[in-house]
Amino acid sequence: MNAKRLLAHYEQIADAPDAIAHLRRFILNLAVRGKLVQQDSTEEPASELLKRIANEKARLDRKERTKRESRNLIDDAEPVVLPKGWALAPLADLVTVLNGRAYKQHELLSAGMPVLRVGNLFTSDRWYYSTLQLEEDKYCDKGDLIFAWSASFGPFIWSGEKVIYHYHIWKLPLHSEADLNKLYLYNFLLQKTREIKEAGHGISMIHMTKEKMELIQVPLPPLAEQHRIVAKIDELMALCDQLEAARATREAVRDRLAAASLVRLNAPECETFQVDGRFALDVLPALTARPDQIKLLRQTILNLAVRGKLVTRNAEDEPAAELVKRIAKEKLRLLNAGEIKKEKAVDLITSENQPFDLPQEWSWVRLDSLSRLITKGSSPKWQGVDYVNADEGILFITSENVGNQQLRKLDDLKYVESRFRDIEPRSMLKRGDILMNLVGASIGRTAVYDLDLEANINQAVALVRLVEISEGPLVRYLLQYFNSPAAIDFMLGSRVITAQPNMSLADARKFPIPLPPLAEQHRIVAKVDTLMALCDQLEASLAATAATRRRLLEALLAEALAPTEARKYEAAE
Repeated sequence: MNAKRLLAHYEQIADAPDAIAHLRRFILNLAVRGKLVQQDSTEEPASELLKRIANEKARLDRKERTKRESRNLIDDAEPVVLPKGWALAPLADLVTVLNGRAYKQHELLSAGMPVLRVGNLFTSDRWYYSTLQLEEDKYCDKGDLIFAWSASFGPFIWSGEKVIYHYHIWKLPLHSEADLNKLYLYNFLLQKTREIKEAGHGISMIHMTKEKMELIQVPLPPLAEQHRIVAKIDELMALCDQLEAARATREAVRDRLAAASLVRLNAPECETFQVDGRFALDVLPALTARPDQIKLLRQTILNLAVRGKLVTRNAEDEPAAELVKRIAKEKLRLLNAGEIKKEKAVDLITSENQPFDLPQEWSWVRLDSLSRLITKGSSPKWQGVDYVNADEGILFITSENVGNQQLRKLDDLKYVESRFRDIEPRSMLKRGDILMNLVGASIGRTAVYDLDLEANINQAVALVRLVEISEGPLVRYLLQYFNSPAAIDFMLGSRVITAQPNMSLADARKFPIPLPPLAEQHRIVAKVDTLMALCDQLEASLAATAATRRRLLEALLAEALAPTEARKYEAAE
């Protein structure tokens, strides 16, 4: 492997998705194909090793061997091309595959000899013990090569003290340790395990049998080359460890810098907020290297917007309180005219119960104060209504169609019988209605209905229709607020936990709204749109950069495997 070339361009590929994991897999792939270290034609070929290994055990009965090989389900049919001096041998010719012991529940105790289970190799710190006296081959000692073959699977060199190994683990003692490097075989099994996982042989290794395991074909180098391969793997894996540590350090620094910038923006009462804001928006693109960081940036932008910290205020703007008065006057007119129903009054927001402080010109109001209608739909099944084709009924919007600020999944819409409009007339939609999910994992997603189609909603979606006055509150501002961290916190804090989380219509009516002056709403919407467009550009840039890094990594690794492919590397640069 051309380590100098790789290191020279490491900074360009370090942040490629799974760069280090990809590099580790590639190292093992090179190793078992004879591409990691140089071959030496003077070394004793592996075929001679196999002869000596064969002398250490009884050869399999040829009839039984032929029958077993005809059922080989692990290795591909295409022939394996090996370097000169290498040989191919089934695993059974190199090791004995020994089964562990199956235990009944009452045999697993709290004292005695530890029983090594598959879980202990992967995720579990819980140990069982046994006082049974077993044959020596049921014990595993430090340094033994073992293989877990249940749902979690793979090879291990056991590093602990003497244990009993469970039925779902095989011990693989070598027939001749003098003629086979155990660590070479371990690294081969690592690579083979990855290939089996990626090929999807079965749903898991639960279907792996001892017979299949013994038939795995092992590409065997000369003994001296085995030692060189193991040494080179150790060297390169240590390099990967260093690269991984360097990446983790770099990511930690980025995270701290980004977090510090966002903390300053989310606590903007300080005198230096404007300077902090300009600095953060200038440097965050350079500090942002992951999609989750961009998500945090979006949330911060919305958080600033709904707290009156994102745009400059104008003392000449009409205070929001005047807008609220006009809305209240129109709502009273609609009530007296019988155009809307009188709903149960909701409590006012006072200085004692307001969620957070607002600029002087803003006002806290309940969503009910801005709305002429807050309701929800119904289930067609409850009403005896069937789903129909698009040309036979009306559009039916469900929570799946309600995204963040806009409708989603418009290529998979549902329709119900037209008579549903007469059964549920209050929940018939109009263009400009706000839709809010009330139930389940999508609780809080809020969008605007912007279609010209006749439509209704189901019981998991709330309809919010604002009081209609000229120069009224902006739906776009409300959508930005509903998708902000402050609003999401209210939604999740007010939800009722039953079979699944849900928010009631009463919760929706008393939703607290931080209402800016109308002119400032316009400025906020424009500024948020601009900054969200920048976030979109950042995400696109991250995706493009990740693709470029991945191509460069692939090219560098391809060069290591086949130098004639160097032109790919040059193109990737």
